[in-house]
Amino acid sequence: MTPELIREMPAEGVLLLRLNRPEKRNALTTPLLQAIAAALDGANGDDSVRVVVVTGDDKVFAAGADLDELAASTNADTIENPRFQAWARIRACAKPMIAVVEGWCLGAGLELMMRADLVVAGVGARFGQPETNLGIMPGAGGTSVLPRLVGRSLAMEMVLTGEPISAHRALAAGLIARTVPDGGALSAALALATSLASRAPDALRTAKASILAADDQPLRHQLISEREAFVSLLSSAEKQEGIAAFREKRSPRWE
Repeated sequence: MTPELIREMPAEGVLLLRLNRPEKRNALTTPLLQAIAAALDGANGDDSVRVVVVTGDDKVFAAGADLDELAASTNADTIENPRFQAWARIRACAKPMIAVVEGWCLGAGLELMMRADLVVAGVGARFGQPETNLGIMPGAGGTSVLPRLVGRSLAMEMVLTGEPISAHRALAAGLIARTVPDGGALSAALALATSLASRAPDALRTAKASILAADDQPLRHQLISEREAFVSLLSSAEKQEGIAAFREKRSPRWE
């Protein structure tokens, strides 16, 4: 049986995860989310992995939750069920994560994309939270993470109308980081991932954690946390190597 999540190492330090349910437009079942979470758990503990890239195919990143699974769900489901736990593990990925979007990115697919730190998309990509069309609402970040990324007004429009937005509007709103010609998102993302993998890994992880913490703390607390994280790196071997390499006009060698 063909796996629903394909793992590859296309470049040194880069783990590529491919969603592989083309017949279901990469709809995110709980087992698929658990597989993604397990892959990210493994990446967190693997020093050979420095950056993770998550992609779908050339027509769809992920078109939402699996409708059969959704239809069978009721309000008797516990909040902290296996699906919720998988989402939490995905969000806990400590290493830089890049999402690659070509075509459609909807519902739970958009919520998965928003777990990434950077998004590279084809110019024809479309992004939406259409859950209200099904009589429900987003349940994994569409009403909590999305407003933090694009602002209250656009989040309201996307969730309440269920209408998708273009890659151009997503870029302008800060939902994605880069657009490229259609068909070129994966190669562009892998080039970006390879560049990140060549940088100081502890510094990248610490910087990512500090940026994410800004969502959860008042500014005065975050400024202290940021300073503490900064100071924690001052005696690191990475700092010593980075400064030595700069002075010696050579590429750093990260251990």
